[in-house]
Amino acid sequence: MGRSASNIILALLVAALSVFAGCRVQYSFSGTSIQPDVKTFTVEYFENKAPRINPSLANSLSEALIDKYRKLTPLEMMQEGGDLTVSGVIQGYDTRPVAVTADEVASQTRLTVSLKLKYTNKLHPEEDFEKNFSAFADFDSNQSLDAVEAQICDDIIEKLVEDIFNATVANW
Repeated sequence: MGRSASNIILALLVAALSVFAGCRVQYSFSGTSIQPDVKTFTVEYFENKAPRINPSLANSLSEALIDKYRKLTPLEMMQEGGDLTVSGVIQGYDTRPVAVTADEVASQTRLTVSLKLKYTNKLHPEEDFEKNFSAFADFDSNQSLDAVEAQICDDIIEKLVEDIFNATVANW
């Protein structure tokens, strides 16, 4: 490649970088789109108001969200007062049969966790929202919930965290 071709490529690269540098939204390879002036986040402890309570669910959900933000965003975590704040209330923790055999016996049971989330962006309040989220996991009805609860709650938390993260900073 000749010297003039190298100069043209360099000029195009510099032009492209200057165009992207002027963008107002910061994009990353993790798929997030966060305004460049947003530097911190807070995940408040989720209050558990479900009629049936799993005592570790609220803490596990809060910690999983914090881990997700720490791993996939450049934001710094603050105990309170972050530029972005996620808070919520766990409203449901319910089981019900979902697959019935020919003998009218449930072969599968579904555990569903539902919550109401509040997302606040104090620097860009037009992005604020309140939204309901839910996720579920099925298990064999021959097993008690106590026997499978830890594993299926982990699966449900993973789904909820992914949905919440996508709705808040991935703009999906």
